Amino acid sequence: MGHSDGEHELEDDGLSADDSSWSDGGWSEDDDEESLSFEGSGSGSDSDEAAAAEESDSSEDEVAPRNTVGDVPLEWYKDEEHIGYDIDGRKIKKRDREGRIEAYLKNADDAKNWRKIYDEYNDEEVQITKEEAKIISRLLKGKTPHANVDPYPDYVDWFEYEDKGHPLSSAPEPKRRFVPSKWEQKKVVKLVRAIRNGWIKLDKPKEESNLYLLWGDETDTADNKRQGLSYIPAPKPNLPGHEESYNPSVEYIPTQEEIDSYQLMYEEDRPKFIPKRFESLRSVPAYEKALREGFDRCLDLYLCPRTRKKRINIDPESLKPKLPSKKDLRPYPKTCYLEFKGHTSPVTSISVETTGQWLASGSRDGTIRVWEVETGRCLKVWNVGGDVRHIAWNPSPDRPILAAIVGHDLLLINAEVGCEEVQMRAKELLKICEMAPQDDTDGKKPAVRWMKHEKFDGITLLHHKAVSNVDWHFKGDYFTTVVPSGDTRAVLLHQLTKKHSHHPFRKLPGLPVAATFHPSQKMFFVATKKFVRVYDLQKAQLVKKLESGLREISSISIHPGGDNVIVGSKDGKLCWFDTDLSTRPYKTLKIHSKDITNVTFHRKYPLFASSSEDCTAYVCHGMVYSDLNQNPLIVPLEILRGHSSSDGRGVLDCKFHPKQPWLFTAGADSVIRLYCD
Repeated sequence: MGHSDGEHELEDDGLSADDSSWSDGGWSEDDDEESLSFEGSGSGSDSDEAAAAEESDSSEDEVAPRNTVGDVPLEWYKDEEHIGYDIDGRKIKKRDREGRIEAYLKNADDAKNWRKIYDEYNDEEVQITKEEAKIISRLLKGKTPHANVDPYPDYVDWFEYEDKGHPLSSAPEPKRRFVPSKWEQKKVVKLVRAIRNGWIKLDKPKEESNLYLLWGDETDTADNKRQGLSYIPAPKPNLPGHEESYNPSVEYIPTQEEIDSYQLMYEEDRPKFIPKRFESLRSVPAYEKALREGFDRCLDLYLCPRTRKKRINIDPESLKPKLPSKKDLRPYPKTCYLEFKGHTSPVTSISVETTGQWLASGSRDGTIRVWEVETGRCLKVWNVGGDVRHIAWNPSPDRPILAAIVGHDLLLINAEVGCEEVQMRAKELLKICEMAPQDDTDGKKPAVRWMKHEKFDGITLLHHKAVSNVDWHFKGDYFTTVVPSGDTRAVLLHQLTKKHSHHPFRKLPGLPVAATFHPSQKMFFVATKKFVRVYDLQKAQLVKKLESGLREISSISIHPGGDNVIVGSKDGKLCWFDTDLSTRPYKTLKIHSKDITNVTFHRKYPLFASSSEDCTAYVCHGMVYSDLNQNPLIVPLEILRGHSSSDGRGVLDCKFHPKQPWLFTAGADSVIRLYCD
């Protein structure tokens, strides 16, 4: 316990400093005299006992505390230089704190140190008296503070029954305490008779129905049980602010220029009230629109329907699907690495060779070019003399043959890449000794004629109408062409080795847009403007019919697994079909603002892309799981930009590299771009 040098020591009360505690037996109690004495202490003076006898219990004799702050916590003065205020309103300065070493030395020299207590409220040390020490000692021993108080007095029995002849009351127990009441019995009989005669009708408990709303919420039960229309209070108009005051501040009053500018604004945007300033309330005129606004207010109250809306406190972020991070989905193309320049008109179609070393492109400038992918060098140029609408590379590495739609017909040429042995095989496949027999079983004009192309040492397939699309079978011998017409010869199948063509469908509903083969099975996909039909070529029958719900389908691509299909449309929507799940789209993505020109899957990586007329190409992550209970994961990854618009057209085609996560895009600006990770 700390103490101060500035305070004087109190007089000795006859207590010795040898007793260092109050609870270790320093005090003894005399039960006979019911008094306390301190063992080992000096003889007390009679003056102290007389002074204690003269002490009064009156509150007037108590010394008032020096600090007058009341019940204010002392923590408020923790950072202040004072601890409170005295009765005169002067600040009570805090004492300087002594170090522990100085306090220890001072306590060792002070014999009365054990009787001193620090008062935090008044910031001073108080020395307890002899009587207070006795009280503390008794409290520590678990006794009453005063020795004259007996906590366990003897029980005094004020009523004694011994040697008494009679108890307090010797009256016998009355009969009514153990005999049923006759009047209560008559009253019960009357109630039973009234209930039997129907004079008193008891309220039957209402049986709660077990019916409930299957898709309803628990909060709807209270409103459903309520009979009639629920009362919905009318919305209250906003209270007037400072602007509506008759004497507003200067900053609320608009200038004449601001008032004139209001006339140039639309009526919906004009302020409803223009504040004005008046000297007194007596000079304020009547509001000219009061009647009109009151009438409109009444119309709002009884003409506008009010419904009770139930608000659901849901965090918008929790509604978003939890998608993986883009860093975890790498690699995917996101940066333009190389540009292939050489065409002078829009590049309409591109195709990548199976090994990924060569790239073929066709343009409206009437040329077909073969590029080296790694260097961007143009290896070969064919001037075919017509617009190249579509181009496709044979998927077989031993057959470097290009199928290109030039004008209305299909041209098969040797790409002249690879070793000499591979080129010799390609030349032998493109030889026609005599005109191949045609399919004219119906007695009509043949749909296709195989003709020798002397200029490029290739083959020309002359169709009865313009061809729009060509696609190879994964083995490289068969290919299909699409003629957008309504007859049965709209979709044709061709065999390269036998130079033979035939139309597999006797009746094809709808106008075909694109056709492609299944990547591993004998299945054939035909996309019309609204539907995608899946045929079994071996059984020659329809297997499935996929309903897209789009305005018009523009392109189609098959997943390497064969069970998932993506379809692009001319209204900027992309549909993902899971053929094992349903014939309707699993997901529909509205990602482009204009027509989608092409969609494509990657052969090895879980990626798919789409190109559009809005000069962008979207790259998305599309993971297909082997577990049939788990749906495909679709995550948008990157928007590839860089192509410029020409005649309102943007990116016309896109293709993935067969081995690397690279994407080629062909634009209307006559540039081919390569995007890498």
